[in-house]
Formats: sequence, structure tokens, C-alpha cells
Amino acid sequence: MTPLLSVRSLTKRYGARIGCADVSFDLWPGEVLGIVGESGSGKSTLLNCLAGHQAPDAGQVLFDTRAEGPRDTVTMSEPERRMLGRTDWAFVHQHARDGLRMGVSAGGNVGERLMSVGARHYGDIRAAAADWLGRVEIDTGRIDDRPTQFSGGMQQRLQIARNLVSGPRLVFMDEPTGGLDVSVQARLLDLLRGLVRDMGLSAIVVTHDLAVVRLLAHRLMVMKDGHVVETGLTDQVLDDPQHAYTQLLVSSVLQV
Repeated sequence: MTPLLSVRSLTKRYGARIGCADVSFDLWPGEVLGIVGESGSGKSTLLNCLAGHQAPDAGQVLFDTRAEGPRDTVTMSEPERRMLGRTDWAFVHQHARDGLRMGVSAGGNVGERLMSVGARHYGDIRAAAADWLGRVEIDTGRIDDRPTQFSGGMQQRLQIARNLVSGPRLVFMDEPTGGLDVSVQARLLDLLRGLVRDMGLSAIVVTHDLAVVRLLAHRLMVMKDGHVVETGLTDQVLDDPQHAYTQLLVSSVLQV
């Protein structure tokens, strides 16, 4: 089996400061990888380089495309990368407002993604939007409401519907439950876990919340100062951390 994503020696610097350094890993179809670390550890820089939002200084990001097999997305043309971002990739932002058009209806937000990949029949687009609102537990009667009329948790669920309607194979998630109340977080995590399982999605989840990765991720990478200091199966890393920094992260959660 070919990895869906193969990352080799990915490096990004900001002057003298290291964003991420010499990061390498493989992500397999249907696998969820969690990336954890405190603020400034490099996890968001890594995610943005993987998703094409930032250009790395060195390294490769090989994605197994449907048509041509593994392609280095770092050297892809911008139009190719944009098309990948509309079809096989999706990006769930921490703040739903960054991933939605707040002046467009809920149905329009979902439908736009379909239109960007060629859908043109209004009835079909609206039906798909209604279906996806239902799948993320938003009342389909609110299809014409704007995101500004929704709660934070509903906005995040709408962003997920907008991202997943085109059937991507890889989803990048940046602190997907950040800033939400605990009860809202739990409901959103259950929803995400079900969608990932049912759609056979691969995902890369960046978070500082170890409870999120324990619930969602099969495998875990721990970052500190731009470097990966520990990696392994999620339960293995969290239950028996080997690196001193990982031990500190886990013990600080247990003490709260």
C-alpha cells in the first residue's frame, strides 16, 4: 500500500527561529495523526506547510494523487495546489469564521464548495447542502440562515460540512475544538470521530488538548521547539511517555 502522504525532512525557519526542523513521517489511508505540543512548539507551522498555506524552506510533501500517484505538493503550481485544496484536501480552522463566508447562507457555504469543483444544478446543490447540514446535526430548516445567526459550535459544524461535502481524502484540522465550551467540544468530537470513520478519511489534527487526540488519533507526534521528540501509537505515547517533555505534558494534564 502507498502512503497517502509522505513527508520528508520538512523544514521552515523564521530568520534565526525554527518553525519546524527536519520533520519526516508517512500517513496512511484512513489514518488519523495527532500533533501535540505547547504554544510555539511548531505544530501550527508544520500543519500550514503541509496544507500549502506556507512554503517550507526545505523538504518534500508527497501526496498520492488520484491521477498521477505521488506528487510533491511543495513544487506543484499554485493552480494545482488550489484544486487539490478544493477536492482531495480540506482544512478545518480553529475559528469557524476563518473557514466560512459569514455573509452567505448556510446552504450557500456548503454549495460553494460543490460549485468550485464543477457542480451547476441548483436543485442538486441545495439537496446536497441540506443532506450535509443534517449530517452535522444542523436543522435543515436553517439552510437559508447565515452563519452569524449560529452559535460557535454550530458554526464549526457548518465549516465541517462545507469542507467534507466534496469528499476529500485528507483533512487538516487546526485546534478544531479550541474556544468551545466543554459540552460543545464533546458533541463536536463525537461528530468528527463518526465522520472520519464512516468516510474512511485520513486526517492530521493539531491540538494542545490531549483528550482530543486520545479520542480522534490513531498515532501521535509530540513537538518541542520545532522538532518531533516522540512518536507512536496514541495510547502508547500517552500512557507510557518516553521523552521527558512528553512526560511533562501528560503529567501537567493529570494534575489539572
